[in-house]
Amino acid sequence: MRPRLNALLGGTLMLLVLSTATLSALWTPHNPLRIAMRSRLQPPSALHWLGTDEMGRDVLSRLMAGAGTSCLVAALTVLGAVVLGSGIGLLAGFARGMVDRLLMLVNDALLAFPGILLALGLLAVIGPGQWGIVAALGLAYTPTVARIVRGAVLSLREREFVEASFSIGNSAAYTLWRHVLPGTVSPLTVLATSLFGWAILAESALSFLGLGVPPPAPSWGNMLAAARPYLESATWLSLAPGACIALTLLGVNLLGDALRDHFDPRSRPQ
Repeated sequence: MRPRLNALLGGTLMLLVLSTATLSALWTPHNPLRIAMRSRLQPPSALHWLGTDEMGRDVLSRLMAGAGTSCLVAALTVLGAVVLGSGIGLLAGFARGMVDRLLMLVNDALLAFPGILLALGLLAVIGPGQWGIVAALGLAYTPTVARIVRGAVLSLREREFVEASFSIGNSAAYTLWRHVLPGTVSPLTVLATSLFGWAILAESALSFLGLGVPPPAPSWGNMLAAARPYLESATWLSLAPGACIALTLLGVNLLGDALRDHFDPRSRPQ
């Protein structure tokens, strides 16, 4: 019952976030970039459901546009980390020997740094901005993916169907692609779900620090940063993006738990 409830709640929350992100590319109640100083810091009303910010911009419209920004950054980050990390993990786990030791030596060195700190260091070199965040977070999360994929490949490499593939004359590349790679899909799916949530949180944190999406383009992180001077006088400015981040992370975690229980029944609570 619990896995089904997690899947339902998590799937509903993520569907809501992704639908909002998609809708924001086509329509928002107001122009999220339009400045109207005469309407600045208005509380929630029939015209502006979540109020206006310090520049008179509609908070709901900016939240919707920020969802699109955050989801795009997170999706590209996960895609980059999965592709690069899977390649490293497959090569290390299948080749073994010196190749495995060298790749894992570099991989473990990168894993010693927390992802957000590694991303900060990479952003100092790459430069802040939306694409800088994608590159920095993608590289920061790559070692985690590589470690998971390598573990799965080391287990799969000893299976009978891999030996059978070699015995009938299939090449190592074909065996890796046709028989080993599909076996990594389950752990990668669970990991990618978690990485999506980590990327949302990291992007918000970096934008909050001024290293993410540059204003006036909205993101949940820079909306929180802009709301700091108005925590007492305009509470809605910080509550709205904070609630969006919290609900998104809740949805990701619930969905990740449900996927883990689906792919690994042994992890289900007794």
